[in-house]
Amino acid sequence: MFNILASSLLLIVLCFGTEAQNPNQPPPQQSPAAENSESKIELEYKLLATNRTSTMEKEMNEAASAGYQFAEVISGDTFFGGAEALVVMVRARDADHKPRYSYKLLATSKTSTMQKELQEAGDAGFEHRGQSVFKKTLGTEVMVILERDIEAKPKAWEYKLLATKKTSTMQKEIMEAAAAGYQFVGFSSGSTLFGGNEVVTIMRRPRG
Repeated sequence: MFNILASSLLLIVLCFGTEAQNPNQPPPQQSPAAENSESKIELEYKLLATNRTSTMEKEMNEAASAGYQFAEVISGDTFFGGAEALVVMVRARDADHKPRYSYKLLATSKTSTMQKELQEAGDAGFEHRGQSVFKKTLGTEVMVILERDIEAKPKAWEYKLLATKKTSTMQKEIMEAAAAGYQFVGFSSGSTLFGGNEVVTIMRRPRG
């Protein structure tokens, strides 16, 4: 009787052992929690928020010195601190994080001033990357973010700023600028000191 029981137990052990080592058996699936724990973050983000445009330029260049690059800008009332400008910057997590870009932020309520500052930045090789209407304590102003690749040969740009309250007028001015070789790079809409509720369009062409 003992030999029969021992033989039966041995047979059961051998059967289970064979099943566990079956090469055709699919590997056990990991739980979602285990998969998530092994997932790899490829990009790192930095959110900058301030109610002073001069502070934003400083913080952007500090982030750029750590390998970050501009991604997006918005402005408006937030729970963070009232009327603020918000900028998102990004970098690859596994990169060497060496400085690659330099930033210039322009903010003004006058079209003549913005046109002049845009052109000065364009002559220095800065390229338009984003813009928004920034609300201040006393009025509002258009904010423009420009970027320069410090490892590349600077390319000079000629900028044109268009501002109007009428979309029909803007259409006409955009087409006139396009006929002169300008290309659209960005626009924003809001209540500005340029002239109340306006659409502000920025165009550029290579400076030859």
